Amino acid sequence: MMPRKKLLTLESMNQWVRAANVPILGPLTTRAAEIQKEIQEGIHKPFTKITPCFYGDLQAMGHKPKTFLRQVAALCTYPELLESDRFPEDAKTRARGILQNLDNGSVGSYNESYITQTLPQKISSFLQRRDHGVPSNPRNIIVCSGTSQAIVSVLSLVVNDEEELNTGILLSVPYYPLYMDTIALSGAVKIPYYLDEEHGWAINVSQIREGLPAARKYCNPKVLCVINPGNPTGHVLTRENISELIHLAAEEDLLIIADEVYQENVFAPGAVFHSFKKVLYEMGPKYRERVQIISVNSISKGISGECGVRAGYIEFVNIDPAVFEVLYILKSFHIPSAIGTLMLEVVLDPPQPGDPSYDTFMMENQTLLNNLAQKAQITEKILNQSPGIHCYPIQGALYAFPRIQIPDRAIRLAQEQGQEPDEFFCHLLLEDTGIVLCTGSSFGQAAGTYHVRITLLHPIDELKSILQRIAQFHERFMSEYS
Repeated sequence: MMPRKKLLTLESMNQWVRAANVPILGPLTTRAAEIQKEIQEGIHKPFTKITPCFYGDLQAMGHKPKTFLRQVAALCTYPELLESDRFPEDAKTRARGILQNLDNGSVGSYNESYITQTLPQKISSFLQRRDHGVPSNPRNIIVCSGTSQAIVSVLSLVVNDEEELNTGILLSVPYYPLYMDTIALSGAVKIPYYLDEEHGWAINVSQIREGLPAARKYCNPKVLCVINPGNPTGHVLTRENISELIHLAAEEDLLIIADEVYQENVFAPGAVFHSFKKVLYEMGPKYRERVQIISVNSISKGISGECGVRAGYIEFVNIDPAVFEVLYILKSFHIPSAIGTLMLEVVLDPPQPGDPSYDTFMMENQTLLNNLAQKAQITEKILNQSPGIHCYPIQGALYAFPRIQIPDRAIRLAQEQGQEPDEFFCHLLLEDTGIVLCTGSSFGQAAGTYHVRITLLHPIDELKSILQRIAQFHERFMSEYS
């Protein structure tokens, strides 16, 4: 009997799936783990530990969870604690209210009614407060298990394989890698538009408009993806820039996907977060009744930093309800955790003035934002003092994305080794200092430019040391390879 060929192989599998490449560090994390093991085995290194500088995970980087948020979550998961005098009364009141809306008062239930009916009403109230009275309909809101799943689901609605041309997705460069991989998984086509680094990573709308005729020769542009505040760049769009993008969407019949997960992380003087929906409504009926927006938010970032519990929401603006009803079917494969969703409720409806927990809640939030602002300024100052490194002002989110100069000789050596030049730099940095950075090539960058992403989440003194070591290494790197 002849042996059968195996059914599932790299060649036979879905090639869209094979094209995905979600990890943004790849060999760097593998080598970092090897070095850490070598240190533990007593092998000498010029440093004592591996220092990860790529996380956007607040709690993994040592930030404490928000007190009120965890108190309510604890009370809901173990209601017997409601009898304890260790919890403030407003936390108990909030927990009792949530438990009344859960099936049999248990976070262990599926709690479909809470997730699909009660919570969208809470989110709608939050959105109306955030946008200064702009109406929000709970029927246009879907709760999901995090932004990543939301983006995958939304783009799956847009792509239509039966059309003659592939669906085109306008994606900023630099981009968050999840978008690139989701586009690959869906079989869509990326249409890159480059953020203007020289002008604080602004979006050049004229450049997007001029590039659309060429894109229409090979795809059908349908979606404009915007991340605001920006990841990895840390920029915050002005109201004028958002208005220009909405004009473009109206003229070119584009659906806007607004990734607004960092909306609470705005800390630069003069920088203000404006939601796409709010700006749309302020532009009047001509636009508010026509332009379609899908916005996403989650509790992974912002002031809560609850990356592990996976909860977020999608709001649909001017989308036919029959369309996102289909999303409920897709979403049934990804039921959000009740613990995550109740924490989402608390984040969006925090303690109010006069509540016992209000002062602590506000102090924790403001401390985080003040620290981010201070660390952003420190990062800019230290890096910009180093020849060959330039860091534009960081206005929001959690990262710096400085441009680094790489000599021609290093570029040639990187190419000979099958690496991107910034990857070559980051590997040498790791071997010399133990510092692990994200390469700019993981996020996309303009041709001939090289960047790294650095998290702002380390304690201030440690961050200073990290930045100084990066700057000193870059100086040695330039000297050796020039």
